[in-house]
Parts: sequence; structure tokens; C-alpha cells
Amino acid sequence: MRTTDARNMLHLHRQQIGNQQISKWQKANGQYAACRALTLTELSIPQHFLVRLFVLFANRFFAFCLFAFLLLPFLASAQIGQGSNLNYRDFQLKPYYFGITLGINNSNYRIYHSKDFIRNDSFARAESVTGPGFNLGIVSNLRVGEYFDLRFLPTLSFTEHTIRYSPVGEQGRILNRPIQSVLVEVPFHVRYKSAVYHDFRLFVIGGVKYSFDVASDSRTRQAAGLVRIAATDFAVEYGAGIQFFFPYFIFSPELKISQGLNNVLIYNNRLEQSQVLEKILSRTFTISLHFEG
Repeated sequence: MRTTDARNMLHLHRQQIGNQQISKWQKANGQYAACRALTLTELSIPQHFLVRLFVLFANRFFAFCLFAFLLLPFLASAQIGQGSNLNYRDFQLKPYYFGITLGINNSNYRIYHSKDFIRNDSFARAESVTGPGFNLGIVSNLRVGEYFDLRFLPTLSFTEHTIRYSPVGEQGRILNRPIQSVLVEVPFHVRYKSAVYHDFRLFVIGGVKYSFDVASDSRTRQAAGLVRIAATDFAVEYGAGIQFFFPYFIFSPELKISQGLNNVLIYNNRLEQSQVLEKILSRTFTISLHFEG
């Protein structure tokens, strides 16, 4: 009789432990689901179809750019083998010419924390996450003497930024503020070129750029609870590249850095994510392929 009672008590004890574990798992799972739903609700913003399409395409286009750069030594050797500047002489007679530019970009923000960042107990860090993008534009080039050019390159640029807020300790959750932009960019550059050697030469560029985000959500109602970024920006640009002269066109791969000068943060004193920030500057690294003729 005692043995039966002991077995029954042991069975009830195991059942209670199992019920407690199941209850704990359900509670944790419910908290995770609620947290996940809250995060998606707070951070959901409209996704622009063209932005997502071109960002996906940019990853494949990067492979094409990499392949083009790998071909540069072979292109250069082919030009050197000609032994003269025959192709360059044809383009030297043109005072101006036009073309198209294709490129991929890698953009992020330079974030400056405010004094309130030290006193806040919600976020341990606010940082920018680099995002890919794609550029498509038109090239207008005006020759000014033998070694200088004035260049105007209106461009449509698809970029992606993310501001990430890390919580204090392990109890909070990471907040991401994704910002997808469709920028109409108006850059003006001055280009200095080296002497031509066997139908190719080096160059450096410098200039300024004005950009306007036609897909900005800074004026929408949903942006009231999010960190807002201004639609307009002004930046300085500098870079370098190589010109290859072919019979019918000029191929110019180019590396360029763009540094924003304006504070693009729209401050909101009612939003803690905005209070911990003082200034945000844009930064973009671009690999471009110019086809001119």
C-alpha cells in the first residue's frame, strides 16, 4: 500500500514539473510573439517597390563591375600593343560629348550622439548599418583645355540606410530604423587628367552634389513615431579613375566618395530615439562605369 502511494506521489510530482515547464515555455513564447508583433507594428514603414527591385539588382550588378575591373589589365595591354594614341586623336577634336553612367553604391550615416545619450537608460548604442544601392545617370562633359573637364552628371540613385539602436543589457530589443531612398542627384565635377599614354590616362575629380529624396517618408503620418531624415542634402565629392579610349567610345571606371555637409536629422524632442542624436551626416562610396562618346 505504501509502495502504491509513493508511486502515485512521484507521478503527480512529475506531472506538476511538466506543467510548470510547459507554462514557462508558453509564457516565454507569448512574450516573444508580443514583442515581435510590437516591433513590426512600431517599425513598419511603406516599402517602395522600385527601391527593393534595384537594391536586389545592385548585388548582381556588383559582380559585373568586379568582372569589368578584372578585365582592366587586359584592356590596358591591348591598348599598349597599338603603340600610339589613334583613338584619342578622334575624341580630342570634340569640345564636348555625352554618355551614360552605371554604378553601385555603399552608403551609411555618420552619427553624432547628443548629451542626452549618456543620461538615457534605454539605448547603449546608436549606429549606422551600411546598405547597398544602384546608380543610373547621364554624363555631360565639356573640355576646358588639354587637361581639365567640366562635368554634369544628373543621376537617379537608389540607396538604403539603417539606424540601429542597441538596448542596455540583455532585456531590451534591438530597434532598426530602415530608410530606403530614391535620390535625384545633381553633381557638378571638375576633372583633371594626366597625359595620354597609348590611348589611356588617369584622372582625379572633385566637386559638389545636391540631392533630393523623392521617396522620403519624413512628411508622412507614420514617421511621427520614427527618426526622420530630411529629404534634401548637400555633399562634397572626390575620386579617381582611368580613361580607356576605344574607336567608338570612352570607357571610364571611377571610384568616388561623397561626404554630406548638411545635418539631415529632423529633431523630435518627443521621441527618445531622436533625443539621443545630435547630428547625422550622409556618406556614400560609389563605383561607377562611364560610357562616353
